[in-house]
Parts: sequence; structure tokens; C-alpha cells
Amino acid sequence: MDAPSPMETDTTIVSEVDTAIIPQTDTAHVQETEAAVLPETDAAVIPETEHAIIPETELAIIPDTELAIIPETDHANIPETDDALIPETDMDFAPDSDMAIVPATPATPLDNEQPGSETQPNKRRRKKSIVWEHFTVETVGPGHTRACCKQCKKSFAYITGSKLAGTSHLKRHIALGICPVSRQRSQPLATYTPASKSAGAYGSATDPPKRRYRTTPAIANVPLDQERCSLEIAKMIIMHEYPLHIVEHPGFIEFVRTLNPHYNMVSFNTVQGDCVALYLREKQRLLNLISTIPGRVNLTLDLRTSNQNLGYVFLTGHFIDSDWKVHRHILNVVMVPYPDSDNAFNQAVVACLSDWNLEGRLFTLTVDQSFSSEAVIANVRGLTSVKNPQLLNGQILIGSCYAHLLSGLAQDAFGSMVDTIKKIRDSVKYVKTSEAHEEKFDELKQQLQVPSTKDLLIDDQMRWDTTYHMLVAASELKEVFACFDASDPDYKLTPSMDDWKQVETLCSYLKILFDAANILTGPTYPTASTFFHEVSKLQLDLTHAATSQDPFVSNLIRPLQEKFDKYWRGCCLILAVAVVMDPRFKMKLVEFSFSRIFGEDAETWIGLVDDGIRELFLDYFSPILPLPEAPMENGTESIIKSELPNEGMPQEGVSHEELPHDGTVISFGDGLSDFDVYISEITSGQQTKSELDQYLEESLLPRVQDFDLLGWWKLNNLKYPILSKMAADVLSIPISIVDPGAVFDTQSKKIDGYRSSLRPVTLEALVCAKNWLQSGSSETSNAFVKAEV
Repeated sequence: MDAPSPMETDTTIVSEVDTAIIPQTDTAHVQETEAAVLPETDAAVIPETEHAIIPETELAIIPDTELAIIPETDHANIPETDDALIPETDMDFAPDSDMAIVPATPATPLDNEQPGSETQPNKRRRKKSIVWEHFTVETVGPGHTRACCKQCKKSFAYITGSKLAGTSHLKRHIALGICPVSRQRSQPLATYTPASKSAGAYGSATDPPKRRYRTTPAIANVPLDQERCSLEIAKMIIMHEYPLHIVEHPGFIEFVRTLNPHYNMVSFNTVQGDCVALYLREKQRLLNLISTIPGRVNLTLDLRTSNQNLGYVFLTGHFIDSDWKVHRHILNVVMVPYPDSDNAFNQAVVACLSDWNLEGRLFTLTVDQSFSSEAVIANVRGLTSVKNPQLLNGQILIGSCYAHLLSGLAQDAFGSMVDTIKKIRDSVKYVKTSEAHEEKFDELKQQLQVPSTKDLLIDDQMRWDTTYHMLVAASELKEVFACFDASDPDYKLTPSMDDWKQVETLCSYLKILFDAANILTGPTYPTASTFFHEVSKLQLDLTHAATSQDPFVSNLIRPLQEKFDKYWRGCCLILAVAVVMDPRFKMKLVEFSFSRIFGEDAETWIGLVDDGIRELFLDYFSPILPLPEAPMENGTESIIKSELPNEGMPQEGVSHEELPHDGTVISFGDGLSDFDVYISEITSGQQTKSELDQYLEESLLPRVQDFDLLGWWKLNNLKYPILSKMAADVLSIPISIVDPGAVFDTQSKKIDGYRSSLRPVTLEALVCAKNWLQSGSSETSNAFVKAEV
């Protein structure tokens, strides 16, 4: 084909403006002036930033009636006969350099006209360009045809003489939002995707062709499951604590109707019933799990109140299953009208034991002294299954929550330095609440080359760990604060060097509390043996600090040490029993720690642990193998005694020595009776060594970091069948009553007005079901229903 002359080139461009240089654009928002058609020559200038000059082969246009538009998406439906690779170009059609430009106008320019069968060389007629759903063809003169947008009524060049403008500029007008009406209606061309960003607006001649795959909607024919959808709504409400009335909110109803107009939204009563039904289903699964555990259950009691001064007792069960996995589940939420009464907890515990068939299976109780009194503790102490309620000085009932204790100590420490901490907090607020102040602060930090990597933060006074982190970060930037008033004359809150020194001292002791509390925030609840070393170490550190020669340190720590010492003496024995169940420590760590803490009184406390653990073992041993009612003296119980069948008459074939008064004889038999007595004495001596004695006499295991304590007991379950049951109950004793996310809270949780307005059974169902679904008990319960190994 001969290239047209420059004059011919200008006449072939039918547009309201002259040919424009196509700029490089990533957003592909090409103005309507791009309707100009590139001539077959290189008259159109392509900027150097484009990938390549459009080759002449891309100018050949195949009429719309020949090829269907292949959109540049992988989701377009390709006719079965189109299995060829389609090059990825900006034009609608496959280029062919040998093809002449053939106008693609129908005989009569009507949108709905269908071409005749003689125009279809293939078996299946190909679709024409989709742009004609949005444009009409209008003849404006002899050999001059324009395309008119149906929405904005603007016309574009289409055919001038023998020159065909194509449809790419028409697609851009609709698909890229150039059409103002289309943009307002947000109705982009559904089956058209502009060229990729990497290929530029017209694609790249070097890009490899992409194969188009035929796809079908994946969920178009999925039937609506009304029951399943209602169950998922109930689960959503439970898991995210949405109000039950959400199903009546117009916004939520409209949202669901948008997803599926055929779904019938459930009512408040229906979704409430669905939540309770889900709770009952999960409760039955948890009941089946608890019925298979070999040991007992430990309970924690947490009291929350509402604005109406109603009490809600949260009872959480802690136990180890037959597969030696630790479980922690909220069992009940019991509403008590009078939370200040002495028998409020007693009623809640009795209801829980009856509800879960735990009569005679409750091992320990953990409450908190902040909402319990001596009368309350005395009432619930007798509910445990231990025969001797005063075992281990009564520590079978733990009267304080470890997390609450640490939180109280931290708040006491903050209270002793209120003015200094407020000055630090105000300084941090001054920097963090203004971008200009923060920029000046960062510039000064760089100038002073302060090596701190911590970011300043404003603390949340409802969580004491955030105050600790704020003080630590501010302390590391104390030089910047000291010089900040020179950079910002409005800053007049500079703490003194004595203030910073006191804050650093405070942070050093807060770190001990923070590390101790951080153990409780893990994804799995630690065994009770973990806490003996941590609590004893904290007791030792506070005792030493309280006797410091520095008056500031001693005055700061002494009140904390007195409060912690009371807690230590109230739980050290039960924690010591727990650490004895660790084969890496046994009684040795107890002896070592008590000697450092109690000094001369250590032997007394060690004796209490030794006596307590043996008495507790007998509590497990007795139901399985009763001990003799009257033990014999000096091992003579193994001597074979028999009653004379006829008093005064010797047995035939048996020589005997008559005992004149008690009517019994010692049988000698064939002369080896002495040997039998000897063997019996040896055997008797071996039988008196219990599993506990054998366990304690064995050497300690190496102290490795990743030791699996529960795994060890699982492997030695057959070796210590009785002691292992005791170990499972002791190791699952909880010393904290709060959830991991509330360990650092400074205030107890309250029941909000909405939840207190619900019926008690509904509130219990929502709280418990969420806990069970989060812990995955419904998914794993089948794995735990198996016999003890």
C-alpha cells in the first residue's frame, strides 16, 4: 500500500482537533481528542517514553462483522471456535499487515440489524463490537459517517471515505469514564479492560500474546441455603458481640438484601433462638469432653457488676484432658441479685457443679480478695472434693488473683509519683498532639544523635502497661526533652534531672512486674509449675529492694513488698506442690527457694510442702487401693497365720509350735517357711514404697529450655498411674481469673446496659458460646473423646 501524502494524511483525520501527540499516562484517561485516527504512516508522533512506536501492522482494521471483541481480561467468555492466541493490543481486532482498510458499516446503520448468513464464513457467527451497545451510527454526508454516544449524544469520527477510524476511541469514551453521563451512572464497559500499565496505552509490540480462557460464573447456580445463612448470622453476632437487634437495623437489612435479595431476614426472636440453640449444641460437646477427663476440674470465680448493681459471676473451668492438653472454658455466667452477700459465690458454684455434673470433682477454687471476704471464702471452701479442706494450710482455695495483684502493685507505684508522671505525660502529649512539634522534636533528636529506637506514645490510663512503655520511651529521650525548650519556646514542661532519675528507677522495678504479668498473656495458659519460680523470684527481689539503703527506693518498694508478701504466704505451698510435679525440679527447687526466702524458718515451710503433697497423694490413692485398716508392726504382717480348725488338735503332716492362748500357730510346712517369711518381708518392704516416693527418689532431668512437661507426664502415665492423675489436677490450677487480654487492665470489667437488659439465659449463651467457638472446642472435641493412654 502506498503511503498517503501529507495532504492526504491531514484529510484522513476526521476529528474536531488536529492529531495530538499521545502522552504517556498510567491512568489511561485519554481525552476525547484522542478520537483522531492514526494514519498508516508514522505521521502520529509517539513520545519516547512509550514502549514502542505503534507498528503499521496495528493499523489494519478488520470489520466488526468479522471478529468479536476479545476483552483484555481472563474472565471473558471466548467462543469455542476461538482457541487461538489473541495478541494483547489496544485495538479490537487481530492485526494483519496485508489487509486493506475495509469499512465496517452495515448496509443500513441500525444498531439492532443482524448481518446475513452469507457474511459468516465460520460455523458460529461472531459477535460484533460491544461499543455498538452504547453508540449509534449516523450518516452526516456522502461517505462521511460518525458514531453518536447514546448517553451524552456526542459524536465521534467513524468513516470518512475509505478511511475507517475504528472503535478504540469509542471504547475509551465509555470504559475510562470520559463520558460524563456514564461516569455519573458508574456503568463502565463491563467486558472491556484497558491495556495494562506496563504496556502503555496501546500495548507493546514486544509483549508476548496471552491465552484467553473460557470461564463460567462459579457461584451463579449455588442455591440459597436459608438455614445456613441464619446460622452464620447467629455465629457472627456471637463472635463479634453485635446486638441481637442488628437483624432489625435497616442498614444491615439492606446490605443483606444487596447480597441476596431472596434471603428472608430473621427476626429478633428467631436469631435469639438460633444463638441459644448454638450454645446448647456446643455445651453438649463440652459436656462430652469433660466426662472423659481422668481427673478433676479447677474453677475460677470472677464477679462483674452492671449499672443496676446486679452481679454476674463468671465461672471458668480449668482442666487437663486424657491427651494431656490444657483446657480453659467459661462454664457458666450466673446472675446474682445481691453480689455483696456472703453466699453469692456459694450459690453460683453449686449451680455450676450441678450443671456440669462436677459434684465430687472440684479440686481448687480461685477467687479475688477485692470482691471476697473471709465469710465468702469460708462458705465456698467446703465445696471442694479434697477430704481435708485445711490441706496445705487451706491453700486449696486461692484467695487472690495474680493479675489483679500485679496491676494493683503497679498502680500503687504510679501513685507514689503522681506529679512526676503527670509532668512526663504532659510533655509527651505536647509533642505527639502537634505535627509541627513532633517534627521539631525529631529534628532535635537527630541533631543530638540520641540512639533511642522507641517511639513516644500517649498512655491509656486504663492499662498500666501503656504507662510503663510511655515512661520507658520518654526516659530514653530525656536529653531531647531537656533541650526542646530551646527549639520551641512555648514548651515549658521540662522535667528536671531528678525527675528523670526517679522515673528510671521506677521503670526498673516496673519491668519486673511487667515481665511477671506478661506470662499470662500467651495464647495458651501456662501450667501452675511455671509460677513458683516467677513468684518466688519476685518475692525475693521486692524484699531486697524494700531494705535498700536508697531512701527513694525503699520508700517506693516497701508498701509493694508488704502487699506481695501477704499474697506469697497465701499461695506458696500450692505453687510448691505444682513445681514438685516437674521432674526437672521436684523438691530440690522448693528447698533452694525457701532457704533464700524464709531463712531459718525454711525447714518448717519445706516440711509443710512435704506433708501436704503426701496427704494429697493419699487422697488420690485411697479410692483406688484402700490401705490396711490395722497395719502390722515390724513387718510381721507377712507371716502366714491361720486359725486352728480344731483347737488343740495338730494338723496332719504339719509340725507346729502351739501358742497356748491365742489359738494360732506359725506354719513351718516343709522346712522352707523361713525362706517364705524372708521373701515376704522383702516384698513387703518394696510395696510400701509408693509411686510418689519412687518419683521423688529418681534423679532430676536435665533442665532444658523447651522441655514439654505435659508431654513427659503423658509418656510416663503408665509408670505413675495414680501420681499422673494428681499431677494433671495440680498442674492445671489457675492463679489468675482474668482473660489474657485483660491482664494489664486497671479496672474490673462491667456488664454494659445492653447485655444486662438481656435475659440471664441469653447472656450466658452469648458469652459461653463465644468462648467455646474461639477455643475451638467444637472442632477438637471428637479428638479428646478417647480412653486414657
